[in-house]
Amino acid sequence: MKREQITVMNNNETMEGKKMKGLISRATKKIVPAISGGMMGVILMSTTCFAASGTSAVTQPLDNLKTLVIAVIGAVGVIILAKNVMEFAQAYQQQDSSTMNSALKGIVAGVMMAGISAVLTFLGF
Repeated sequence: MKREQITVMNNNETMEGKKMKGLISRATKKIVPAISGGMMGVILMSTTCFAASGTSAVTQPLDNLKTLVIAVIGAVGVIILAKNVMEFAQAYQQQDSSTMNSALKGIVAGVMMAGISAVLTFLGF
């Protein structure tokens, strides 16, 4: 009885090994052509780009956008700074410490936003 069980186990193990080998070979037969086709498509679809003599035609709009964004951030920073200074003055007059604390945080944020344009200009951006 033990021999029959061993024989059956060996047959199952060999059948599972054959199934696994078949699965790997079928997957390989599908994956390799797909990867090869993708690589060939990438190689054949390359395009030559003829740029203008200078790069200013490309970078000028980006520079203008950068200048605009920095100017908007600086303007918003000045507005936030002015609002929080007035809020701090009112809180100081009323002796409201929690409002003074939040107003001071707003003042710091406004100074940072207003000064970002000067800092970026100093750094060369």
